[in-house]
Amino acid sequence: MKIERFNIRVYGLLIREGKVLVTDEVRGGHEMTKFPGGGLEFGEGTADCLKREFQEELGIDISVDQFYYTNDFLQVSRFNKRDQLHSIYYKVSSDADLSLYKEEGFQPMTNKAQRFRWVAFGDLNPEEFTFPLDKLVAEQLSEQ
Repeated sequence: MKIERFNIRVYGLLIREGKVLVTDEVRGGHEMTKFPGGGLEFGEGTADCLKREFQEELGIDISVDQFYYTNDFLQVSRFNKRDQLHSIYYKVSSDADLSLYKEEGFQPMTNKAQRFRWVAFGDLNPEEFTFPLDKLVAEQLSEQ
């Protein structure tokens, strides 16, 4: 199948006390583990996209602090083979109280369930992440 369009994704690495926040989700019947974030919308910059995604998903405001990683190779979308993914990762911060997000396992309740949890750098297992680019970023973080 021929690649016909770009799909730009923006993700935030929210790090506190040697742990990073990850999300376990069910979307369209697919279970996935990834970093918080999502798709860039037309007319939106990457920082604004990330702020919107954190507001939508967690209800918190963040600061986009530092560029971390972007893929420089072809990555085709798992969900649409006509989409070429370009994923951008930033380190982000927030003053919000995130103590409610525990290190518990994921128990999906609906077709659109989403849970967040903290994972220590030393416990990051790239194979637990669903998508190749998240696996790569998790591997980089685990080496810190």
